[in-house]
Amino acid sequence: MEVVVIGTGVANTASVLAALTGVGGRPTLSVDPAQVRTAERVVLPGVGSFAAGMERLNQTGLASALQARIQAGRPTLGICLGMQLLGDSSEEAPGVRGLGVASMATRRFPRPLVVPQLGWNGVQVPPGEGFLAAGSAYFAHSYRVVEPPVGWRVARTTYGSEFVAAIERGAVLACQFHPELSGPWGLALLQRWLTGQPATSTGDASPRAGLGVRLMPCLDVRDGRVVKGVHFEGLRDAGDPAERAAAYAAQGADELVVLDVSATDEGRVTARRTVQAVRARIALPLTVGGGVRTVEDAGRLLGAGADKVSINTAASRNPDLVTALAEQFGRQCTVVAIDARRRSDDWEVVVRSGKEGTGRSVVDWAREVEDRGAGEILLTSMDRDGTQSGYDLALLRAVSDRVNIPVIASGGARSGSHLVDAVQAGASAVLAASVLHDGLSTVGQLKQDLLRAGVEVRP
Repeated sequence: MEVVVIGTGVANTASVLAALTGVGGRPTLSVDPAQVRTAERVVLPGVGSFAAGMERLNQTGLASALQARIQAGRPTLGICLGMQLLGDSSEEAPGVRGLGVASMATRRFPRPLVVPQLGWNGVQVPPGEGFLAAGSAYFAHSYRVVEPPVGWRVARTTYGSEFVAAIERGAVLACQFHPELSGPWGLALLQRWLTGQPATSTGDASPRAGLGVRLMPCLDVRDGRVVKGVHFEGLRDAGDPAERAAAYAAQGADELVVLDVSATDEGRVTARRTVQAVRARIALPLTVGGGVRTVEDAGRLLGAGADKVSINTAASRNPDLVTALAEQFGRQCTVVAIDARRRSDDWEVVVRSGKEGTGRSVVDWAREVEDRGAGEILLTSMDRDGTQSGYDLALLRAVSDRVNIPVIASGGARSGSHLVDAVQAGASAVLAASVLHDGLSTVGQLKQDLLRAGVEVRP
């Protein structure tokens, strides 16, 4: 099952290639319009902005090739921005014309919703034959289609209000979500599209509609091994990262975070190999950080299989890097990690694994990185890291109350009750490390604790 994946230059192509290979496809990257026009199957992955995406398609001649094959009904799959580009226009880029093969317009989520929408949401599928079946999918976007195109089978979801989750017509399928990051359900959808076999059932009869809280195991990695300590010191070996990632994925993890704590150039090379190994084992979103100082560093990690890149010390040293990453790869790819240490009246941003103070207020810095283009904040209490004494709830409230982007709680989790406390303090996601590495609990057990407390999570 040969399939051509369009090389957009910025998207999560490594995740798409790995997922297609995992379900029996033989994917190749291409920017050749003739090949895209005639290939049996084509995937248009999408990460980035509407204007940049259309500019690349027009400059390379891929726009007309895609229009021709979609109008002819040839097997084509658009993912995230790849779905939006099929429409006529987007509020993200006034005046820029889309491919126009589906009569629809993309609009920004309204305030006060936390944007981007990052996480798992239920997909509701209408009656009728097609590739789509109901279930939970992973979304990462700031714009959505509200009015569905006429003549297409339309799946829907809800975040604030109802919007289009996917459209399909014959062999053409376009998803606002990321099937390649949506676990077994997403892989099954990709396999059906590859083979041309419709869904044999409607899937989950009543998938939860609404964004769930994400549970994210974190792997601190040095020299290709998972390590864990207290306050980033006294690091001990905690296993092979690819094996750990696969185990946590099987337990029901929503995302994985890999943070490279190596300090050498050789360690950076090892980190990319680690990302490749982890990507080969999981079909979940993967955030990678550590040692990212330039746009090129981020691009290499994304090329190795990361879906989001986290920056910390480099952002503090050069705040313009946050903007540069957002412009190149999109807000949904740009995570700013903030390490916080308590001082008398608030919290100070610290860098270099907590060894160096900056004098900068955590809350002020959080607001600045949001303005500069960050799509998410990974907020770690250095006072609580590795202590298993619970998250710093006052810190979480202070930051989540002042920003309109998702905040990931990090540092101090030991039990499900700690995770519940973090969510009640405003966290959109909860990161866990020692509680999992030390066998104190499992992902599944922690999710059960969240569910019993009335917190919505992906089953």
